[in-house]
Amino acid sequence: MSRKSKETWETIRHNTMAMTGLITLGIFIIIAIFGPLIVPFDTQDYGTAADILLPPGNGHLLGTDDMGRDVFANLIAGARISMMIGALATLISMGIGTLIGISSGFKGGKTDLVLMRITDFFLVIPWLPLMMVLAAILGTSIWNIIFVIGITGWAGTARVVRAQTLSVKERPFVERTISLGAGNWHIMIRHILPNVFPLVFANTVLTAAVAIVSETTLSFLGLGDVNTASWGMMLHYAFECGATSLGAYWYYLPPGICVILVVLAFTLIGYAFDEIMNPKLKKR
Repeated sequence: MSRKSKETWETIRHNTMAMTGLITLGIFIIIAIFGPLIVPFDTQDYGTAADILLPPGNGHLLGTDDMGRDVFANLIAGARISMMIGALATLISMGIGTLIGISSGFKGGKTDLVLMRITDFFLVIPWLPLMMVLAAILGTSIWNIIFVIGITGWAGTARVVRAQTLSVKERPFVERTISLGAGNWHIMIRHILPNVFPLVFANTVLTAAVAIVSETTLSFLGLGDVNTASWGMMLHYAFECGATSLGAYWYYLPPGICVILVVLAFTLIGYAFDEIMNPKLKKR
């Protein structure tokens, strides 16, 4: 482990918020990977009329839903779906945002003008209506949802990366590389990208939280994949069957709490990376 990596880990290890976020996120990742293998009920095990909206107990840790299915089984399965959607959508957003940000900041001129006007369009237009329209047009499959979230969430990253690229490209080692005749792609990939990557990684943490909330929102509004048991779809079905008015708290509270905890975990980790990257905060 390098000296820089050791210093970074020490900063995280002594940061209570960061460790809380990492432990919480780690638990959800383990649940997402191994949880469905140990749950005694299948998410498609429909019960009889007597099994509908049973409270916790009666052989069901978190009760049953409006179709007699085990809520705990759906909650565990939902962790895998929601986390996967958040991760893949974040990768798409980070890839697009990083590419556009570096290209815009490094090349400048008309390229910068065009790319930043496109970026401004995605920043100005309300993200939720845009996602709703795209999801309605493309269809409600899980891959369409990932694409919609990823394609609408890159603008903030592009702006941040562009600003950092403008600073990095003025440094002597970049100017020396340009004078030696290196190509644009070589410079952007070998010299610019490594210097903006810590910023991209820190921004990834917060973008992942937004992606999970976006999936939950789209699914709750009925634009999610009906064939998957994500946390958003659980909230959607709970609202549709009137679980709140029926007092079936075990149906809508667990997925809502899980979304809050995962987003909180990402946020706490984000604060830690902000401390690592900001020398002024680190000195405090």
